[in-house]
Amino acid sequence: MAGRTVKKSGDNWYYVLTYGKKENGKPMQYKKRGFKTKKEAQKALHELEQSLITGSYIKPNKILFGDYLLNQWLEDKQTKVKKQTLKTYRWIVEKHIVPSLGHIEMNQITPMAIQKLYNRLTKDRILSDENIQKVHTLINDSLKKAERWGVILRNPASLVDRPKAEKKEISVWNVQEVQTFLKYAKDYNRYYIAFLLALTTGMRQGEILGLRWKDIDFSQGCLRITQTLSVDGKELLPYTKTRAGTRTVDLPDETIDALLIHKKIIDKEKLEVGIDQYQDYGLVVCTSTGTPTNKSNIRRTFKAIIQKAKLPKIRFHDMRHTHATLLLLQGVNPKIVSERLGHADVRITLDTYSHLLPSMQKETAKNFGKMLFSDDDTANA
Repeated sequence: MAGRTVKKSGDNWYYVLTYGKKENGKPMQYKKRGFKTKKEAQKALHELEQSLITGSYIKPNKILFGDYLLNQWLEDKQTKVKKQTLKTYRWIVEKHIVPSLGHIEMNQITPMAIQKLYNRLTKDRILSDENIQKVHTLINDSLKKAERWGVILRNPASLVDRPKAEKKEISVWNVQEVQTFLKYAKDYNRYYIAFLLALTTGMRQGEILGLRWKDIDFSQGCLRITQTLSVDGKELLPYTKTRAGTRTVDLPDETIDALLIHKKIIDKEKLEVGIDQYQDYGLVVCTSTGTPTNKSNIRRTFKAIIQKAKLPKIRFHDMRHTHATLLLLQGVNPKIVSERLGHADVRITLDTYSHLLPSMQKETAKNFGKMLFSDDDTANA
């Protein structure tokens, strides 16, 4: 039998609920102060009693959100995500979530506190829209798990809308601009093959810098993407960004020829440096001693070529977009483009390059009309 009491103490109200028994057989008592009105105290008492009856009651704890994220949630993620992904999670947690919400007790986190963090990140332009969405994803995922584990009664992040991300306009080159770039890039023997691979395969920068000679099948004219250079450029990771990222990409004959020429250059460098000094990782794009290429060096060279060739400025990653765009404008099936890019789903490809669809549809409609209503067909009608 439960015992209920609601009383006033000074300017505030408090409740006392007697429900159940302790291990020693004595009655269990729950008490809470600080309510401004009797009605608030009665409501809280009723909610507590209902949670005890239904078994949804969670014992109050003093666990800080920051401690939970760093010592529990991230530790659990180690067994579920790739090493590079875990690094990104830790960076977001340590740099952006803990400083704002880490000092709050788990049971005291409110939707308003979470929304306030998103507003500040957006207003002060501390992070890109995409990274603010990642902040939301991590907060929501961690609190959802805390709810399942019985650390909190409910997930407050579920009541906060996912931050919106404005779709950025993609910058790409046309065919003539690609040809001009490659013409000037030939003067930079060490990095020319990296630029050519980006434009003719749509590979990511990390995939290009992690590509090995054993991944290339010259007889079949294709390459296999199975590893990538980490974001910080310090290690070769034996996996790609996504499961679909591990893929086979067919190569144009011109790219095969360029790879064969580049291999001769690398083989010559090996002999000049010597077997004792050369660090052979088997990489296609590497330093003169065989080690992975510094990403900042290749980006610096990329910018220099653009300036010299007087071309529109784009990022290294935009060569991947250029590859996809040129294929789609050629009428290549989006499914094939998606496979070459290593997208997990063709919908990602369609969403990324949706700006091309109107012009492609017009061309398709014209070609379809020509097919059905050609001069010959009209004459034979």
